[in-house]
Amino acid sequence: MSNIAGKAYAMNVITPVRWYTAWLNKLFFWVALKRPSTLSGLQTLSLIHYARWVIIGRKQFPHLSPDQPKENLNYSYMLFFSNFNGSWDQYVDSFTFAIPGGLDLFWKWNVRYSKSVALTPFHNYIQYNQLETIHYYNAYPLATSNDVKSAKTVKDTLSDFNKTVEEGSDEEFLKRYHGVLRGLQHDLGAMHPTPIISMSAYQVEKRERWHAGQLDQEQGHV
Repeated sequence: MSNIAGKAYAMNVITPVRWYTAWLNKLFFWVALKRPSTLSGLQTLSLIHYARWVIIGRKQFPHLSPDQPKENLNYSYMLFFSNFNGSWDQYVDSFTFAIPGGLDLFWKWNVRYSKSVALTPFHNYIQYNQLETIHYYNAYPLATSNDVKSAKTVKDTLSDFNKTVEEGSDEEFLKRYHGVLRGLQHDLGAMHPTPIISMSAYQVEKRERWHAGQLDQEQGHV
């Protein structure tokens, strides 16, 4: 499934907006940028890698060649892009519970938007307007959003620690080293596949087994 690369899912949703109300969506986006607290519920969802909304006017679609016919569209369009961990249902439900008012504000003027509550009509709306991802590349398919944040924390902490390795006695070094390990306990862990898996994650696992010398042994027993 192209939408999935390892533990990450790529969602693309495009919904029509009446061209004469598109400016209202842009206004809501501007307010959200100026007042991030309006999306504070969204920022607490650790399963999200990123989420983005974009408005494309009915006369703003790319025109790449004089030979290309110009579109005569009745609507502007809102594009929603997001990468997240977990299942489709988990993500959409989490979005609904985290910022139901924000979702209604962003999609309010979109054609046939059903509101984020109740869940079933909202699910149907997203499914109807979702586009399948033809190609989705993930450099670290087994890393969740939290894994990426933890890796950055480990890197920054070790970089700071490395600046002090030549300071003090061996005993002081060991004390600082143990302190670093204790401080990073929540950020150290192995990345393992989940039930939501893809060929890219399978290839990573296969390559790891090959490096460990296990693959030849497994194939030898087949």
